[in-house]
Amino acid sequence: MAIEFWLTNERNTERVRLPVNPATITVSSPFEYNDVTIANFGEATIFGDRGLKEFSFETFFPARYNPVYCSYKGFKAPYTYVQIIEKWRDSKLPIRLIVTGTKINYLVTIRDFSYEVERAGNPGDIYFSISFKQFRWISVRYEATKTTRPPSNKKTQRIYTTVQNDILLHIARRFYGNDNKWIDIYNANKTKVKKHAYLVIKPGTKLVIP
Repeated sequence: MAIEFWLTNERNTERVRLPVNPATITVSSPFEYNDVTIANFGEATIFGDRGLKEFSFETFFPARYNPVYCSYKGFKAPYTYVQIIEKWRDSKLPIRLIVTGTKINYLVTIRDFSYEVERAGNPGDIYFSISFKQFRWISVRYEATKTTRPPSNKKTQRIYTTVQNDILLHIARRFYGNDNKWIDIYNANKTKVKKHAYLVIKPGTKLVIP
């Protein structure tokens, strides 16, 4: 089976088969390692994650068919391929790199595309080098935004249980530092105490402190 090099846009609506197969394709498969120094132990290695694969090759777009090196007839003019590749890059979308007869079938981004406008002895041919990096879509999970309740204006209610010889004036001084606040305590507890700053309150009475 003859090997074919294909580049297609993401939706496979536009395809480019390289007229001249590269002599070789370089595949880089990085892996992350973190080397750390541990006290009283020395250097140690922590495994990270596998990086995205990188691919690169060199070939050319021929101006004319030559059965010696061309894979097929009927290919486009060299600059047409250049325009397609640059258009794909400008779209800011991944493309797909396929090399038939191998396991290379990846979504990739074009990282570098360099070409020679003219090479001596090869009029009309465009020689180029191109590199790609594997692309993975990021899955984003959307969650419904929880409705934030407005802060409550209701103050936390304080309860004070009276002890022997407690009077409203002393309670006001203890909680507010102001003897005159006894009337506020009285207004919040009218059913439990009488309106009198110095009247002793029965021990065990639970008073609301506003």
